[in-house]
Amino acid sequence: MTRPVGPPLNSPLNSPLNPTVTAPVKPPEGPRRPSIAGRLARQLLMISAFWALLAGVSVWLVVQEEVDELLDETLQASSQVLGQLLRQSSAMPAEIADNDDLSTHFAWQLVGADGRLLHRSPLAPVNAWKLPPGFSDWQDDGTDGDDWRVHVRPLPTVAGPGWLMVAQTSAERKEVRTRVGLASAFSALLVGGLCMMWMNRRARAELAPLAELSSALADYDPLDTRQLLPEQHRQELAGIRAAVLDLGQRLAQRVANERAFSAHAAHALRTPLAGMDAQLAMALREAPPESRARLQRTREAADRLRRVVTALLTLFRTGMSLRWQRLDLIELLSLLPLPDGLALDLPEDEAGIDADPDLLAAALINLIDNAWRHGASRVQLRLHRQPDGGLTVQLVDNGEGVADWQRVDLNDALERQQYEGRMGLGLMMADLVARAHGGDLRLPPVDGGFGVAMRLGPAPD
Repeated sequence: MTRPVGPPLNSPLNSPLNPTVTAPVKPPEGPRRPSIAGRLARQLLMISAFWALLAGVSVWLVVQEEVDELLDETLQASSQVLGQLLRQSSAMPAEIADNDDLSTHFAWQLVGADGRLLHRSPLAPVNAWKLPPGFSDWQDDGTDGDDWRVHVRPLPTVAGPGWLMVAQTSAERKEVRTRVGLASAFSALLVGGLCMMWMNRRARAELAPLAELSSALADYDPLDTRQLLPEQHRQELAGIRAAVLDLGQRLAQRVANERAFSAHAAHALRTPLAGMDAQLAMALREAPPESRARLQRTREAADRLRRVVTALLTLFRTGMSLRWQRLDLIELLSLLPLPDGLALDLPEDEAGIDADPDLLAAALINLIDNAWRHGASRVQLRLHRQPDGGLTVQLVDNGEGVADWQRVDLNDALERQQYEGRMGLGLMMADLVARAHGGDLRLPPVDGGFGVAMRLGPAPD
């Protein structure tokens, strides 16, 4: 069973007209998700990085292809020039000393139609290349230690038809491709990185107004007429601001109307209740003994209703707007309309507390009345100072109590602020008051009876 105080949640006194439902609802704690601006900036960063990497790879592949083509054209041009020179030259020895030239990356051979080596350049392989016309790759057979890229073209010689073969080492070509490719890819990545940084900066700058509006909305209270949202120069954000302000105005007007109605209704109940109590007291003295027990129960119910109305009036006056004061808790309790026959065990040490007197009084009235309704004859009240400057007001009674699973369920409802159908007005009101003071309400395990711990945050400077 829950421990409701006051009328059930579907009664007029706890309908949507109750101003306590206008208290700010804090979402349940959980892992914080990054802001929209942060997520979008990170997505743009990842997209930019992907395209920069893709551009670098594309440039690398294109440069490799272009460098290969350029080197082949160079070999072809060299073959043409060398062919003209060989036609104009006189007869040369078949072999030329390797130390006549220091180049180790280029070579040429003049091969006869029968495949015999006629002439060669320094450091060219001593064995004739046997390749078809055009471009070919020559794999070293172990005689000279190099692989070659060879261009073969026909060239008439004194001895008859022949073949001119001009080659470049594969290692040199690979080195050239690697250097040019790395330089090009690095340049592309550098440009892409700079563009990525620029895009990220621009994205953050464009999203900054949205982040500012989100921050302003987090602190926006439509019930505070002095608070306004900052002007927005972006057309889409200006529309959002206008819609939020319009919604806030309609909400504030509705809350004001409900608050006024509830306050008048609760105030109008006080006078009839006081008259009922007086009439019941007189009837109790004049009634025969067999009717006095029933009249006494009726008077206790009317007295409880009076206390609930008093608590509601207290909340209506404050509107959950805090007026922090230094209070003496014992003195405050002495002024509250407490049930007859309920003993309070008060703290013996200093009972100073920083809180809103009206809101704290409303919460204590309901919690103590809650204990009395559930069979408690004594309530022990203790204060526990917190390291952050706040304190916890703990009440433990000797009433019926609840099962452990019910206490866990009530704690879950309090943490999530899901009051409807799970608890009565007393716990809900006390939790709202605690949250208004920067704290919360919890139900700790106790040896017997029922315990309530209302944590209040430190007073503002």
